[in-house]
Amino acid sequence: MKALQLLRRRRALLNCAPFSHDQLADRSMRSAVSRADSSDEFVNQQNFDRAVAALVRLVPIPPESAEWFSEKDLVVGSKWTWKKMVRNPAVLAISIAVVVIAGVFVLQLLGRLNDFPGSATARKLLAVAASTRPVMLDPVSTEAGTLSDLFFMKHGLEHYDVPSEFADFGTIGCRVFDDEESRRIAQIWLGEKRMQLFLFPADRNMKTGAVLHFAGWRYVHQEGWVGAVTERSGVCFMAALRGGEKDLEPYIAKPKE
Repeated sequence: MKALQLLRRRRALLNCAPFSHDQLADRSMRSAVSRADSSDEFVNQQNFDRAVAALVRLVPIPPESAEWFSEKDLVVGSKWTWKKMVRNPAVLAISIAVVVIAGVFVLQLLGRLNDFPGSATARKLLAVAASTRPVMLDPVSTEAGTLSDLFFMKHGLEHYDVPSEFADFGTIGCRVFDDEESRRIAQIWLGEKRMQLFLFPADRNMKTGAVLHFAGWRYVHQEGWVGAVTERSGVCFMAALRGGEKDLEPYIAKPKE
């Protein structure tokens, strides 16, 4: 049925095909003519149409009638308006794709502007915090500030010191583990708002090995969790909890811009 409709449409186009191929501006018309160009039936039709057109040109046109067509086109081309372009499905699809791509680019750009040395590791540790359960940690009930000696003596983790802002909070468990890059991570679970603390090595320059320092506190977000990160003596410290930056602000100094 579809093939029959295409055949009828092609035949209708051939019936009104122009004499010269230079005037074939429509793609459908060009396709129909190219398919039938070698057939005897189409060639005869074109010859007949040329003969009729030549005969029509010989018929004199009264001056009063000729004035009607002196400054007018017999066939007015279709004009594209803004409204017609906006309603075109292809234009809509392209516009939506461009908006989505631009949105993703802006989000990535904003994320990079807020990045700092160690931010990638901090985000990964927020995912660890989201999946951690109390049974996964060694039960330790003490003040967070006293664990620095434990980490140093038991695990040899120098400068793994909990900042004074969190030193007085009580702990319910802690552990030390290696991440996928074989870096030693210290994790502490606090009773305060089920907050978790992380200590991990700061990023270093790939060429010189120098620590990449940054000042103040910086925020990271991942999976509904927020972390406040600072760097001291080549070690990054992060306080993390489920929520937003406003939930951590009461515990830390205002981050420097």
